[in-house]
Amino acid sequence: MRIARTTRTALFAVLGICFMTGLAFASVPLYRLFCAATGLNGTTQRGLIAPGSVHHRIRIDFDANTSPHMPWRFVPEQGSETVEVGARDMAFFTATNRAAVPVTGTATYNVTPYQAGKYFTKIQCFCFTQQTLKPGETARMPVIFFVDPKILDDPDTKDVETITLSYTFYPVDSGKPAS
Repeated sequence: MRIARTTRTALFAVLGICFMTGLAFASVPLYRLFCAATGLNGTTQRGLIAPGSVHHRIRIDFDANTSPHMPWRFVPEQGSETVEVGARDMAFFTATNRAAVPVTGTATYNVTPYQAGKYFTKIQCFCFTQQTLKPGETARMPVIFFVDPKILDDPDTKDVETITLSYTFYPVDSGKPAS
């Protein structure tokens, strides 16, 4: 039995729409995986242990921001730190809820210069979980990290002397209807 030309065209159109819809849903997780694997756009790596110092130092600058809708004061305890490449290090950020109600937030992060992102590895970070602060509450939030010694062998990062780790906190939608 031969399928009519219009039926075949309609079938291909429906298949195309299904494929594009599936691709749209898969694009965000696939993009995140791609960025994590390549360090694209300053995406850092996630690790368990530091490889050990290689006696080369690099400066890490810390940057903290909040969304305009986030009623928190969020700052790094130190603006910068010089660390040994390959050695585990820890930095602290402080967040204070200035609202009269509890606020839950989540942090996004990036590393600049972008080509250094794949060598900046976080072992533990407050950005991996949502943070809830009561009214007036202040929390000290650590990030444990290291710079992978492979950064010294990459020709794209040979001139990198400073890496900036930047966080931005955003409010988490609690699912409650607005009053």
